[in-house]
Amino acid sequence: MDENSFDNDRYVYLFDDVARAQRNVGGSWDAVRGLLGGKGANLGKMASEGLPVPYGFTVTTDACLDYLNQDCISEQVWTSVLVALRKVEARMGKKFGADVDPLLVSCRSGAKFSMPGMMDTLLNTGLTDANVVSLAAATNARFAYDSYRRLIQGFGAIVMGLDDELFEEKLKAYKAKAGYESDLDMTVDDWKAIVSIYRTILKEQTGSALPQNPLVQMKMAITAVFSSWNSERARAYRNATGIAHELGTACNIQSMVFGNMGDTSCTGVAFTRNPTTGERRMFGDFLPNAQGEDVVAGIRSCFDVHELKDHFAQAYEELLRVGDNLEQVFRNMQDIEFTVQEGKLFMLQTRDGKRTARAQVRIAKDMVREGLISKEEAVKRVQTGDVDVLLMPQLDEREMEEARNKSLMLARGVNASPGGAVGQVALDSKTAEDLHSHGKDVILVRQFTKPDDVPGFFASKGVLTAEGGATSHAAVVARQFGIPCICSASTIVIDTEKRCFTTAQGTVVREGDVISLNASAGEVFQGPISTVDANFEHEEDLLTILDWSDEIAARSYTRNNTKMRGLKVLSNGDSGADSAKARAFGAVGIGLCRTEHMFFGSERLPLMRKFILSNDSKQRAAALDDLLPIQTADFEAIYRSMSGFPVIIRLLDPPLHEFLPDRDELVRSLAKMEVSSNGLREQLEETRELLAQVENLHESNPMMGLRGVRVSILYPELIKMQVKAIIGAACNVRREGISVLPEIMIPLISTSKELEMVRQQCELYADEILEVNGMKDLSYKIGTMIETPRAAVTADEIGRNADFFSFGTNDLTQMSFGMSRDDAERRFLQDYVDKKILMKNPFQSLDEKGVGKLVHMATNDGREANPAIQIGICGEHGGDPSSIVLCHKMGLDYVSCSPYRIPAARLAAAHACLW
Repeated sequence: MDENSFDNDRYVYLFDDVARAQRNVGGSWDAVRGLLGGKGANLGKMASEGLPVPYGFTVTTDACLDYLNQDCISEQVWTSVLVALRKVEARMGKKFGADVDPLLVSCRSGAKFSMPGMMDTLLNTGLTDANVVSLAAATNARFAYDSYRRLIQGFGAIVMGLDDELFEEKLKAYKAKAGYESDLDMTVDDWKAIVSIYRTILKEQTGSALPQNPLVQMKMAITAVFSSWNSERARAYRNATGIAHELGTACNIQSMVFGNMGDTSCTGVAFTRNPTTGERRMFGDFLPNAQGEDVVAGIRSCFDVHELKDHFAQAYEELLRVGDNLEQVFRNMQDIEFTVQEGKLFMLQTRDGKRTARAQVRIAKDMVREGLISKEEAVKRVQTGDVDVLLMPQLDEREMEEARNKSLMLARGVNASPGGAVGQVALDSKTAEDLHSHGKDVILVRQFTKPDDVPGFFASKGVLTAEGGATSHAAVVARQFGIPCICSASTIVIDTEKRCFTTAQGTVVREGDVISLNASAGEVFQGPISTVDANFEHEEDLLTILDWSDEIAARSYTRNNTKMRGLKVLSNGDSGADSAKARAFGAVGIGLCRTEHMFFGSERLPLMRKFILSNDSKQRAAALDDLLPIQTADFEAIYRSMSGFPVIIRLLDPPLHEFLPDRDELVRSLAKMEVSSNGLREQLEETRELLAQVENLHESNPMMGLRGVRVSILYPELIKMQVKAIIGAACNVRREGISVLPEIMIPLISTSKELEMVRQQCELYADEILEVNGMKDLSYKIGTMIETPRAAVTADEIGRNADFFSFGTNDLTQMSFGMSRDDAERRFLQDYVDKKILMKNPFQSLDEKGVGKLVHMATNDGREANPAIQIGICGEHGGDPSSIVLCHKMGLDYVSCSPYRIPAARLAAAHACLW
């Protein structure tokens, strides 16, 4: 391959060739990341900024996909690698793997999206039995053999697929026998002995030795990196994060620099801001006389990055300057890997740093204030999952104090990822998965975690490690997924054979025992501790982001020649307390008040049953008269909480039998009475009569039976009571000087005639109440809930008599799919998702092609018939981020969800405007 051919090559790019890569993909930086991977693209960017990056090249994701298709590295790709290697050799003035003064390289994975620790990296590639001797003579013999044992171990684990513990256990045993506490105690002769031991392991376990041809090493390393894209842990990580499996990974071949050359060298990982709190101060760890894997794996206790200034003052100052520079270039907090070799700083990689939800929110807010990003960019960076994590429950402070006083605190460690978690101890990833599959809450406890532990992370409520610092694998992964994590709880001793760990106080905690993690403070407690809700009002950074979200969602835009704005977020609420909580979370109204929930209290249910079981209208009227003041008071409380915001109240919806005793329980009670003494005869007759009435109301398919608007038509006195309560309460609260906006929702209609008939009745009763109260100017709306496919396809007719539509997408989904949610989720729905018959559970995320199409059609038809109509959805879909985006696309006016989903829904409504 000549120079011109290499310049047009799509498989390999030198680090200083990133501009050519960008031209070749059409100028898009996102496409550059897709081709070179995030690591390769960022190395190229750093090189173009003149930062101290060890020279090298990137074997692209195209080459990876080519390998995965052919199951081998093609001749074309390998030729391109050799040409690039010659260019690196020329730049570095060294020959790769030469017997004297060899160029050594690292082979590092790097996909488009950062996947920390999920794929493989091999350091010190190019060392051989021959050149390790000359390297030892020319530099530092201890360093040379330390590097060689690392290559043999890495080659065995990464390329040959051996369990890394085979090597680690031998090293631990060697150090224990010698009385050494750490790797730093090892002498050159010790490392030579370990090299010999590792060679034996490799030969005995694989039948092969480390290849002595450096090019064979490199080719096998690239193959291993590409193969690791499809490793179990990598696939599990991508499944959890939504990263496509078709992207592939790049492989970066980078000249080695060494942090293990003695006291003048070190290696470290740093974040340009605190990844736990978001504070604008560099955060990280370093280890003197070590290589980067030691820091990330957490197998040695690290030093705080700011202690660099005491040992490597010049490198420390340069690192701070580089960190500031990188934030300006990438406009984000960066996760940096660096090495100091004999006093000189080198940058091995940079990427957008994984961080906790709290740090994400604070950094986004701060970077707006610093002028680095816009409000819109800040809102886009904060994800709805971040909001959910911030509002996760925490351990109860009072119970923790009691536990401390009772000496139930087992250990302390580094607060790597905040939050509270309670669960049963699992000492390995498989056990965690097994316990989780049986419905148990789990705390994964490990000496230190490795990439293979990722499935156990996803099965666990929290993670505890005895080793590893705040930049270790466990900390990075836990922060990304919002899993409470404590690292470096060094006083616990884990015994995987006896399946327990022992504390410094001698307490033995066995696998399956319950422990509690206060990961925000790094405290581990014996036994369960209750959790309490987070304090939303104190989350000042989040409140700022949500205020910006509301600003974005409130902006006007034009669609189909119609002026619109983003979605408003309302709340479902059935009480004054619910409504107050919803307002505190930022809801701008009640989108669904389910009046049936008001009838289930101990004082109310008997009155409702009296109404249902009465034989004549007088008895029914008497029962409703007793219910009227109760329901009126409930509505008054909601209006007060929602001062100035709309309150949509749904008339009674469920089948009447739901308010009666369970039929099977009545049958069992009756059977017991019939074999009892005669003293129960009167009660026996009452139970028989009640059973007869329950059976009379029994329906084969109650979801499609006497419910919703049908109840209102057959029992008009019920409508009258409810409308009197709704409008009467509005009048009462208005007299208090509070603005009220009542809206009456008629449920489960299928024909326009149903709506027309019940609307007329509602208007009649409402106007009577307003006249009696002297408040004819109090406006109200009457609309309907679109829950049946027929209502959706006749929305043009229905819209003429409706002030608003509210899509009840739970029932609409059931009727569209012809499936009962409870039965489907219990029996087959998960299988449908697993087998890709359905991509998502349609009861959790709105089905765009079917139900969504009905909603979109009904929205357009309703607006055409009534341009002033307001349209929204209520129920679980109203709080689902992907459903909210779909509602925005379809032009709805609002979504309504449960109070605790309001903050995330506000953010999702803004995201919908920005994407």
